[in-house]
Amino acid sequence: MAAILEFVFFIIGAILQLLIYAIIINAILSWLVAFDVINLRNQFVYNIARALEAVTAPVMRPVQRIIPPLGGVDISPIIVILVLIGVKDILLPALYRALVTPLV
Repeated sequence: MAAILEFVFFIIGAILQLLIYAIIINAILSWLVAFDVINLRNQFVYNIARALEAVTAPVMRPVQRIIPPLGGVDISPIIVILVLIGVKDILLPALYRALVTPLV
C-alpha cells in the first residue's frame, strides 16, 4: 500500500514540476513575441503558444484576477511558481508522511 501511495505522490510531484516548466516557457515565449523576436504567424510557434496557454491559463487566471500587472509587468507567474514549489516541496511530503505513518 505504501508503494502505491509513494507512486501516486511521485506522479503528482512530476505533474507539478511540468506545470512549473510550462509556466516558465510560456512567460519566455510571451516576452519573445512582445519583443518581436518570434512571430505568432508562424504556425508552429502559434500551436506551441496555444498549447502552453491552454495548460497554464487555468492556474494563472485566478491569480491574475487578484493581482493586476504592476507597471505593465505581470508578476502572477512568479507567485504561481512559488506556490507550486511550496506545494511540491513542503505540502506533498508532509501529506505523504501523514498518510504513511498510520500504515506502518
